[in-house]
Amino acid sequence: MTNYKHIFFDLDRTLWDFDYNSKKTLKDIYNYLNLNNYGIKNFKLFISVYKKVNYNLWIKYRDGVITKQELRSNRFKNTLSMLGLNDKLLAKDISSLYIQNSPVQTKLMPNAKKVLNELKKNYKLHIITNGFKEVQIIKMKKSGLINYFENIIISEEIGCLKPNKKIFLFALKLCNAKKEESLMVGDDLKSDIYGAMQVGIDQVFYNYKNKSFLNNATYEINNLLGLLNII
Repeated sequence: MTNYKHIFFDLDRTLWDFDYNSKKTLKDIYNYLNLNNYGIKNFKLFISVYKKVNYNLWIKYRDGVITKQELRSNRFKNTLSMLGLNDKLLAKDISSLYIQNSPVQTKLMPNAKKVLNELKKNYKLHIITNGFKEVQIIKMKKSGLINYFENIIISEEIGCLKPNKKIFLFALKLCNAKKEESLMVGDDLKSDIYGAMQVGIDQVFYNYKNKSFLNNATYEINNLLGLLNII
């Protein structure tokens, strides 16, 4: 038996199915704005370019190189630019639609609620996320996640992002949790696993893509059900 009392979860790609929900939103926008009429020949091309642009911007945001506003204003502008379009107004329209519609999507990662229902019986559950406050709260409300968690720690409110150890230390203090009684669950080796490791919190690497990664995580699972076997 383990001595864990507090379980900290990442949100995106750990509980909330970011990839599916984002793709669905972008496809709806592509069709709604008839982006094929702008020369973007198909949705597959549009989303493949966007994913690369967005990923690189989020790395820069996480590392403190750019601001939230720069991330939001540049991800679609840069995407369109790479597709041969210099249309700031169109980029702004896409951005507004994405911000409005993405967080109201409700698909969760497989077995998320089943596992949370079990864990809630014996553990105190919390969220630590690098997402933006207004977006993450909507996601959790719309998808029925919010009532599972006692505390929701959002990087934007703390002033630093995972893997900065300050956010994990803040979470421990806020939740009145000891590090040896805590467990961090997340899909990102740097933000979630390394971040928690820095302050002595055990970690569960949620390797949902089931790929081979070199890591020193305390535990590794490829399905959230695996958590029930750990604790």
